[in-house]
Amino acid sequence: MFSVLFPGQGSQSVGMAKDFYDSYDYVKDLFKQADDALQLPLSKIIFEGSKDLLNETENTQPAIFLVSYAIYNVIKKESSFDISKAKFFAGHSLGEYSALACSGILNFKDTIKILKIRGRAMQNAVPKNEGGMVAILGVEINKIEEILKKNENIFNCFLANDNCNGQVVVSGKIKDLQLLADELKKLNIKNVMLPVSAPFHCKLMGPATQIMADVISRTEFSKPNNLVVSNVTAQPSDDPVKIKQLLIDQIEKPVRWRESVVSMINSGNKEFIEIGPGKVLSGLVKRIDRNVKLIQVNTIDDINNLNNL
Repeated sequence: MFSVLFPGQGSQSVGMAKDFYDSYDYVKDLFKQADDALQLPLSKIIFEGSKDLLNETENTQPAIFLVSYAIYNVIKKESSFDISKAKFFAGHSLGEYSALACSGILNFKDTIKILKIRGRAMQNAVPKNEGGMVAILGVEINKIEEILKKNENIFNCFLANDNCNGQVVVSGKIKDLQLLADELKKLNIKNVMLPVSAPFHCKLMGPATQIMADVISRTEFSKPNNLVVSNVTAQPSDDPVKIKQLLIDQIEKPVRWRESVVSMINSGNKEFIEIGPGKVLSGLVKRIDRNVKLIQVNTIDDINNLNNL
């Protein structure tokens, strides 16, 4: 039994998926469809743009989805491995949209348009440079929850990502994150300010939730071909109505990635395929359970490795 994972923001790099683009006309067509749907030269940003331009959230989110979706389609067309037999699909934050599109819940053009809006809405929810995120390392989540609760009258920070054992991300306004960092330093707890300019997955994203609720409510969702694990519940679902609401909730709710992976493993899943740029999710999964088998597909050569599952 295997599951398919799709990465989120932070996995992007200039030039990603260029070998797929150069090798397959239908991948070129997907990139052109994306450019046309967004009325934006997203392909050029991905292949030739500056790192800073690609890292702008409203570009990053549709770009990572486009690359993940394109690679998934190459696997379906060019490999003898039947990727559609995956038990679960799951994605980290924006990666959940890749999972939804590849499982047939959302169509390609709707997804890429939604992610452009989502990226802009999340970026603009808090004035630039007023919010951010801090990764806290080497401490379990219950300890961090305890620190946040104990100091809630001093600083107001929120759990944003439970990524794996010993890696939790907290969101908040910069001034609050700095106070949190001071407290963590006293406790000898390692923390790193992340290179993002907004406090994702917390209640400060309220304005983005309003925008996304309107967009998602007007978008058609179909019955999926595979179960999709929600970031919000860490449980699988194939109910389009429920999935719509969970996507709206996802903007302000923590990404429960560790629990999602544990849920899949406990269902008998011992093999994972990460599709898209980078290898971030494979690293997180390995820290959750060293005994699972992992394959990453982000180059054409990687597709051959699927036959080893």
